[in-house]
Amino acid sequence: MKKQQSGFTLIELIMVIVILGILAAFALPRFADFSNQARAAAVDGVAGSLRSASAIAHAAQLAAGSSGATSVTLEGQTITMIGGYPTANEAGIVAAAQVDGINPTGGAATAGATITFTPDGGGATCQVTYTAANPAGTTDKEKVSQIVATTTGC
Repeated sequence: MKKQQSGFTLIELIMVIVILGILAAFALPRFADFSNQARAAAVDGVAGSLRSASAIAHAAQLAAGSSGATSVTLEGQTITMIGGYPTANEAGIVAAAQVDGINPTGGAATAGATITFTPDGGGATCQVTYTAANPAGTTDKEKVSQIVATTTGC
C-alpha cells in the first residue's frame, strides 16, 4: 500500500507569505508613527492638569475665606494668586500643577500675564497657554484664568 502524503505545497506556502506581506505593507504605515499622537495627548493632559490645579487653588482660596491676591498653600506649596486664580509663573500655576516633562516659557505675576507650556520634543505650535485672571477685565471671561491647548503641529 502506498501512503498518500498530506500537507501544503510549496506554492501554497509562498502565496500565504506573499499575502501576509501585502497586508503588513498596508497596515504598518497606519500604526508606525504614534509620536505625534503622543505629543498631542501630552498637551491635552497638561491642559487638564492646569485646569484642575487652577480650580483647586481657586476653591482653596474661597474655602479659606480670602480673595484676590492672597496666597494659598496646597500640599506644602505656596501658590501665588491674582484675581482668585494662580499667577502665570513658577510660583503660581507651575507650583500648583506640578507637572513634569514640559517646558514653561514666559510668564509673570501680573494680571492677564501668559505662560506657555511645551512638551519635550513638541513643535512650536504644540503647546498649552495659561492666561492669569485679570480682575480689572471688562468681561467675565477675562476675570478668570484661561487655558488653551493647541495640538496642531505636534
